[in-house]
Amino acid sequence: MSEQTPLDYAAAGVDTAAGDLAVELMKSAVSRTHDSTVLSATGGFAGMVDASALLGMRRPLLATSTDGVGTKIAIAQALEVHDTIGQDLVGMVVDDIVVVGARPVLMTDYIACGKVVPERIAAIVTGIARACEAVGCPLVGGETAEHPGLMAPEDYDIAGAATGVVDADLVLGPDRVRAGDVLVAMASSGLHSNGYSLVRRVVELSGADLGDRVDSFGRTLGEELLEPTRLYTKVCLDLVGALGVGEDGLHALSHVTGGGLGANLARVLPRGLDASVDRGSWVVPPVFDWVRRSGGISWEAMEDSLNLGVGMVAVVGAASVERALATVSAAGIPAWVLGRVDEGGAVASSGGDERRVSGTKGVHGGSVELRGSYLTE
Repeated sequence: MSEQTPLDYAAAGVDTAAGDLAVELMKSAVSRTHDSTVLSATGGFAGMVDASALLGMRRPLLATSTDGVGTKIAIAQALEVHDTIGQDLVGMVVDDIVVVGARPVLMTDYIACGKVVPERIAAIVTGIARACEAVGCPLVGGETAEHPGLMAPEDYDIAGAATGVVDADLVLGPDRVRAGDVLVAMASSGLHSNGYSLVRRVVELSGADLGDRVDSFGRTLGEELLEPTRLYTKVCLDLVGALGVGEDGLHALSHVTGGGLGANLARVLPRGLDASVDRGSWVVPPVFDWVRRSGGISWEAMEDSLNLGVGMVAVVGAASVERALATVSAAGIPAWVLGRVDEGGAVASSGGDERRVSGTKGVHGGSVELRGSYLTE
């Protein structure tokens, strides 16, 4: 009988020493997200946050969200740039929580990979930590799982979950929206983290190379596609403070992710109310027009898949529009009036390019009519 190397975890393809090194490399970045509420150090079995602040709330409600980054990860892998994809993850998670008015109080992450490369894992988590620090949300735990035989050595995927809190009196949503409200748009930073299966197919069919410089972008195609998702949590909480909730203040927020502007805006409208969106109220950023023209994609298909330059929408009372615009602009985010909310049936379709969106994401509330034509550079 021939001699056989003793079988252990390392021989099976899992390198625990590499995992330990990855943790050491990321510790300082993660620690920078911790404030006085965080009780547990990196490496513990569970992260703990002091929730004493909830005692001062009348009726604290916990809000939670979980998400991933999708196939944008393939772009990061192709370019071997791994320290920006974490911001996409944080944006997808915490900006869903803030939609109800909740302040995120903790986040955890999960990375699955074919092989732990400590420097790569540390780069991913460093990006997550930087984004958590930017929105004031402690990163209190995570897991890196090595899956040899299930994933290729260079493959990885990431997911995250966050928890936030909001007082019941300050919850935002459809119940607060009323006729006469105004839609205030906040610009996206680009594609964000949705629709990349479509975008990657366009790149493939067009024959474009990620290293190609595109004049309208002012950088390479790959750099444009990897632009991190803009973070809206702080500015949305600023709106809560500046406008107040209810009355003529802030009524609802819509995070424009998968499904596009119309579908996500319809989710925060109650039955009996319609919103009209003026497609000509902003200039669609060049990356979206590049995708459309390179792939021969209709505008309708584009607006069902991509944000087209609008990353978040605030629904505010008419008296608060100027304060809302000023608050968002002060945060360095372009903002403009996107449209308004009216009684159901008051938004009459005039045919042509107009289309009505409703009953999406399992929510059967109001509807959104997208009107006019998009402007491009």
